Amino acid sequence: MKEGYIIRDQRLPHFITPTVVDWIDIFTRQCYRDIVIESLKYCIENKGMILYGYVIMSNHIHLIIQSENGKLSDLIRDFKKFTAKNILEKIQNSPESRREWMLERFKLATQSHSRNKEYQFWQYGNHAEEIYTNEFMWSKLDYIHLNPVKAGLVVKASDYIYSSASNYLNDSGMLQIEKADNLIVNVFDKKSIVRYNQY
Repeated sequence: MKEGYIIRDQRLPHFITPTVVDWIDIFTRQCYRDIVIESLKYCIENKGMILYGYVIMSNHIHLIIQSENGKLSDLIRDFKKFTAKNILEKIQNSPESRREWMLERFKLATQSHSRNKEYQFWQYGNHAEEIYTNEFMWSKLDYIHLNPVKAGLVVKASDYIYSSASNYLNDSGMLQIEKADNLIVNVFDKKSIVRYNQY
């Protein structure tokens, strides 16, 4: 793991990017995206996750999260473990034209790591970046929310329902988030108003 990606302060918000092994486009299917949404909802309601922003792309997700109890690494580990288990079960037990190919890739990924017995779904590491200023928080939120626009999936960020862009635009969304402007002082400067027009 790169030195800069180690979570040093477990209490602070971090920008993380869990990525599917081999960049497999698993989240092109709604059923797998919904497992991520349900897991995030559970973590918010039961495990002290504070979620500031998110987006689910085809083979990775971006999150800005914080742990209420100061155990961010444990929270990320549990989230990844739960989603991997449930997505793998869904692949094995539901109609899935790519089943054998995907399971073969997930099985091969275990050969370089002894932690997983049968399948590895997520790549190791999360590229965790500590959120240390207001400006950095908003640069990461913009990056997250504009991902689907840059990928050509939607014209406006708020049209992509598997992200928190609409939470910031009009307080609607699939998940209850903690808006960054509720916590961070002086975030509504002129740049912030321009930013919302992008959404």
